[in-house]
Amino acid sequence: MPLTHINPASLHRNPAFSQGVLIEGAGALLVVGGQNGVDAEGNIVSPELGAQTEQALRNVLALLAEVGATQEHVAKMTIYAAVGSDITEGYAASQRVWGPHPTAITVLLVPAFARPGILVEIDALAQVPSAAP
Repeated sequence: MPLTHINPASLHRNPAFSQGVLIEGAGALLVVGGQNGVDAEGNIVSPELGAQTEQALRNVLALLAEVGATQEHVAKMTIYAAVGSDITEGYAASQRVWGPHPTAITVLLVPAFARPGILVEIDALAQVPSAAP
């Protein structure tokens, strides 16, 4: 069940993301709800965007692992960051945790989150491989 990264020559290329991702084959769709930089007890891990981004991505990875998927199966992520945050901290954190797995992304700056102290929220769509018969 391959994901094909679509990056036409007529569009800007960036090694951090794909312009589009085609999902083909058998499998299930995993919709990952917004993950924040909180630990298993619900505590915000840090007041810094980088550390919160790392934790939010680890939370996404935990959901993927729970259903037998990895970041290679993620077709799309949306990243919401608080206005005024140094977004370069988030990009660096993504490289440390997510690694060289570019996917289609949208990054938005938002004025605030529902919980004070939260600086980032990440949701994702992934195609989970079918179990072998």
